[in-house]
Amino acid sequence: MHPVRDAQTRSVSGLDMATRSGWGFAPLARAADRVRTLLPGDKTRGNSSLLRNGYALMANTVVTGLLGLAYWLLAARHYHTADVGRASAAYSAMNLLAGITALSLIGAMARFIPQSGGTTGRLIRLGYGVSVLSAIIGSVIFLTIAGRPGSSYSELAGVRAGLIFVAAVIIWSLFTLQDGVLVGLRNANWVTLENALFGVAKIAMLVPLATLIPHTGIYVSWLVPAALAVPAVNLLIFRKLLPRHADKSAGITPPSRRQVGRFLAGDVSGSLMLLATVSLVPVLVALNVAPGTNAYFYMAWTIGTTIDLLGANMALSLTVEGAFDPVRLAGYAKAALRRIMMILVPVVAGTALLAPWILGLFGPGYAHYGAPILVLLATATLPRTWTEIYLGALRAQNRTSFVALVQGARAVLILGLTVVLTKTMGIFGAGVAVGVSQLVIAMAVTPGLLKVLRGGRGSGGRPAVRQPLRAHHGPVEVRRGAA
Repeated sequence: MHPVRDAQTRSVSGLDMATRSGWGFAPLARAADRVRTLLPGDKTRGNSSLLRNGYALMANTVVTGLLGLAYWLLAARHYHTADVGRASAAYSAMNLLAGITALSLIGAMARFIPQSGGTTGRLIRLGYGVSVLSAIIGSVIFLTIAGRPGSSYSELAGVRAGLIFVAAVIIWSLFTLQDGVLVGLRNANWVTLENALFGVAKIAMLVPLATLIPHTGIYVSWLVPAALAVPAVNLLIFRKLLPRHADKSAGITPPSRRQVGRFLAGDVSGSLMLLATVSLVPVLVALNVAPGTNAYFYMAWTIGTTIDLLGANMALSLTVEGAFDPVRLAGYAKAALRRIMMILVPVVAGTALLAPWILGLFGPGYAHYGAPILVLLATATLPRTWTEIYLGALRAQNRTSFVALVQGARAVLILGLTVVLTKTMGIFGAGVAVGVSQLVIAMAVTPGLLKVLRGGRGSGGRPAVRQPLRAHHGPVEVRRGAA
């Protein structure tokens, strides 16, 4: 991947002419200068690893998103709508419970694996252990409050169903966290391959199981491939990738327990807030609507959150590269923001225009009830990406307390509005809640993001301190090119 200098073809000439003409007054001039700081050609070398990992993660999102779309399309065609609704509700609960710890630790893996050297293996194993324990505790608590008659979780009642659900959440937590390990090891390309194989495998099992076990086939089709993927991927991590990483990072002083603890203190709470906005919303909907209605909402939610992940993936890559080379964080942030917006704007526009047709592939009910929700969710992706780039920069600076503050405010807004609007507007209210909340938070973080893009201190933070990686290994760009 070449450095980001092809973005020289930018359209600031109109702003230049406006400020030079008779109607170029001071506020417009200041606005032009501010926009110009976001759009100039990137003069920072060494962005290849940032974009390579970011594009790899986005490729993973696209591949898994398309495979997921095909999977649920086949499910909608071969399974009853109520079975699709129950399965999607269980899938939402798995994502929520597995992510309570796994998602919280992904940020720590991305932040500290690059600097852990010989202690990386111990860090990974500790993360896995904590994730499994959290999955068990969270599943038991969830089973005690879910499963009431009439909801999409009614079939989780009973000991046998409960034990199977707990095992599924454990598998899913490890399956989720190992992707963060691969990103921290700067091998995000393996994430794409892993999830592509997983997507193909579950699709291959889905249709035959519709005949063999039509009521539970959807559950089995995704749990079996995940259970096989966990040991296979970790064999790759511990046998191949980890020794290579140890060689490259030899001599680096690993982070202290205090550093890791301070990071987690802010990032875990912040990640839980993020999890609430991504995984708790569909669970809240599933708890309050019938399985058939939940199926309509979940298909729109799945497509919308897939688009959402494109920006989050670039932000995660920004965190990794910013941790390696903090001095260039502003340049990395500009490159990440420019490239992701170039991708997202046409994707969002196309999704909004084609929403009725896309969901119409699942059936007329999906198009009628789900298309308006998908339009709102796709549009909300743009302000959310603006926020995510800012949060990625904050994580690279270890300013996780502010990350927690931003994500907490966003979670309170989204969840509060979801509860209120779903009762008054039905499932469409959840889409309105997300769209309004993402816009409000993006506006609130704009001053801080502009400071990051200008290379300033940022709101309430300390200036980044260069890590000792260069002193040990020479130019980072060379190491990235060989990774």
